[in-house]
Order: sequence, then C-alpha cells, then structure tokens
Amino acid sequence: MSQYPNFAFEINQNEFLAAGVREVHAVVTLTAAPGAGGSSAPQAYGSSAAGASGKDNVEVIIIDCSGSMDYPRTKMMAAKEATRVAIDTLTDGAYFAVVAGTEGARVVYPTGGHLLRADYQTRAQAKDAVSRLAANGGTAMGRWLAQANRIFDAHPHAIKHAILLTDGKDESETPADLARAIQSSIGNFTADCRGIGEDWEVGELRKISEALLGSVGIIREPARLAEDFREMTVNSMGKEVADVALRLWAPKGAVVRYVKQVSPTLADLTGMRIPGDNPLTGDYPTGAWGAETREYHICVEVEPGNIGQEKLAGRVQLVAKDSGGATLLGEDKIRAVWTEDEDLSTRINGRVAHYTGQAEMAQAIQEGLDAQKAGDLDTATARLGRAMDLAVESGHEDTVKMLRKVTEVDPATSKVRAKAKVDKGDAMELDVVSTKTVRAKRS
Repeated sequence: MSQYPNFAFEINQNEFLAAGVREVHAVVTLTAAPGAGGSSAPQAYGSSAAGASGKDNVEVIIIDCSGSMDYPRTKMMAAKEATRVAIDTLTDGAYFAVVAGTEGARVVYPTGGHLLRADYQTRAQAKDAVSRLAANGGTAMGRWLAQANRIFDAHPHAIKHAILLTDGKDESETPADLARAIQSSIGNFTADCRGIGEDWEVGELRKISEALLGSVGIIREPARLAEDFREMTVNSMGKEVADVALRLWAPKGAVVRYVKQVSPTLADLTGMRIPGDNPLTGDYPTGAWGAETREYHICVEVEPGNIGQEKLAGRVQLVAKDSGGATLLGEDKIRAVWTEDEDLSTRINGRVAHYTGQAEMAQAIQEGLDAQKAGDLDTATARLGRAMDLAVESGHEDTVKMLRKVTEVDPATSKVRAKAKVDKGDAMELDVVSTKTVRAKRS
C-alpha cells in the first residue's frame, strides 16, 4: 500500500464580514512531514530513489548549448561542472537524462532511446558525455520542454523534475511556440529554471517556472552554479509524492477569485484549475511534495448572508492523485459570518494581511523596474518606494538590500527615489527575488 507524507492542515482567516460584503479570504498552511518508512533527505550512492510513496524519481537536466555559452567560456565550463555535480547527487536508482538545448534538443545521455537508472556506471558514462558538450547554435526553449515531455511520458506515475539552464533569450522560435510547449508541459513535470549571466529575460523564465510549479534564479557568478544544481537535485530527490492538488469546493453562485501559492514563492494557480466531478469543485495542482511547508491564499466571492448568518464559503482538501484515483491527505473549511460588530468585521487576519502585502510588493517591484528601464523615473520612484515600505514592514531584509541598489535617498526630502542608471544584474536579481516571500510569523 502506498504511503504519503503526513500533512498538517491549517486555515487562517477572519470569518466575520460586514453587511453586504462578498469576498472571503483565507490562507491555507500545509506542512508535510516525511512519510512513514522514508525520509525526504536523500543520500547519493546507496539510497533508493523509490521512496516511501513507492514512486520512481525521474530527473532531466537541460543545458543551454547555444553559441553564446562560450562568451565567456566560463559559462559553459560551469554548466558542465554543475551538471556533473547534479548527476553525482542523484539517488541510486533514479532515472535521469541530460539534454543539450540549442535551436533543437538533443538527448546527450542516454542515447539508447530509454532512460537508465543512476548507478556508478551510468553516472560515469553520463559525465563523460557531458564533458564533450560544445557551444554552437541558437535558443529554442519550447523545443527543450517538448523533448523533456517526451522523456517524461515514458514514466507517467513517477516524480518528474527538470532543471533548465540558459544564458539567453528564446530567439529561435516564436513566443507562441514557447507558450504551446509550456501549456503541454503543465501537469506532466515540474521545473526549476536558472539564467546565467545577464543576457536572458527574467519574465521569460518566470513564465516557465510558474507554470511548471518551480523556481527561477539568477547565476551572476558561474562558480556558484554547481552548488545551486546540487541543491535543486537534493530537493528533487527528496520528494515523496508525485502529484498533489488543492481541491476546492465553493457553493452554488460563488466565484473563486483566485488561488495563489504565497510561500515560499508567489505563483498564481487560478488558471490551472482542473474541473472536478461536479461544477462546484476544482483541483489546483501543487506538484510533488517532500518534507516542507507551503501556504496558499484563497479568495472566494459569495452571495452575502443576513446579519448573524453563517455560510460555508469553501471546503479545501489536499489530495494525492495517482493511477488508483485520489487519496485524501487533509481538509478544512472556509467560513463566512455576517455581523454588525465593526470590531469583528474590520479585523484583518494577520497571515492574510502579510501575504496580501507580499503580493503587492512583488507587483510594485516589477512595475517599478519596468518603469525605470523605460526611463519613467516618477513612476519608478513611486512603485519602488512602495515596495521598500512593504519590504521593511514584512521583514524582507534581502529585498531591502537589493532595493537599495536601484534606488537612492533624496537628501532634500529623505525619501527613496529611483536611480536613473542601475547595474543590469542588480535589477535582474531584484526582479528574480520579488516573488520569493518571507513566511508570516506566528501571532
């Protein structure tokens, strides 16, 4: 019998609403402990890839081999070394592949048409193949994703993860080509994306990583890439259950305004809804899980009730989906109570307020950077100043430090204003971290 991580399920909200108010907000906090019979901390060379859930792990490492990876050569050298480190970090028995991405997508290892499990021999063979990689060609990330899809399709019930590294923009295909490839990949595998150098687009990689429930990161110093690949592989190998969804029931006449992951990173799941067995229920994918905590902000609009009336505004379940159906891992309710007591109805739940601020901060940073890039310093100053206020309020110390690199203090007013000229890498790094959140403190 399959075993899954043990989930703690908690809903934070202020259920009290003033007369006529329709929107109900709640933050769902999910904490998974290692499942019985397995640990989420993998050990390379000797531990089994089939963990407590009885699932196989499949890892695909996609390396940009376009011509620009040789300028400077340290990028390609770092990519090869990082890939070798990731291969060594795989647990014994994990299936894996290495793909060289250019205007096409070539499977570098294995070359026999089917995946092999990680062991001493296959690791050595794969690292030898990686050492022969050369930079030459264009960039078509949609074709890279399509190749990963084909590889993963042979292992439908595995825990499937990809690492995608690039140094440039998606210039060898159309934006529509990339969008179709992303759409085809949703639900098949998760992906963490990394950009090396400063000639790639944060927004482009964010579209991929958000849709595929992963992260985006910038590698400004090639020497840091190997450790980053090691950490991503450790995290991937630690997953115990492949396909987990938030299942949300909302009453007839209600509208689900949004379902967003708000910790550890921001990601909007609203458009990923998969209809359930009835029109009132839908599943929102959350990907694979190991021992970790994530939080989700749900907003449901309901028909207002009478004063003193209580309604069920939503029922939230966490389900593990596999070939046998769905296993319930936890559940709780979102309530709504209408009241004339202003003290009750005007209280904002601390966690809801915290993550509402974090989402506003991310939007302010991205809008501010866009305005700064366009030369609109008034808008940039307003938006980055608001982001600074929110970052300070929420204890987002790393973001405060990065905001200081793209702003300065006006000596006349002591207020933050956007710099006319900023280091491109500093702006990209701030953009990348804008969607990383700080967890709300317990009250």
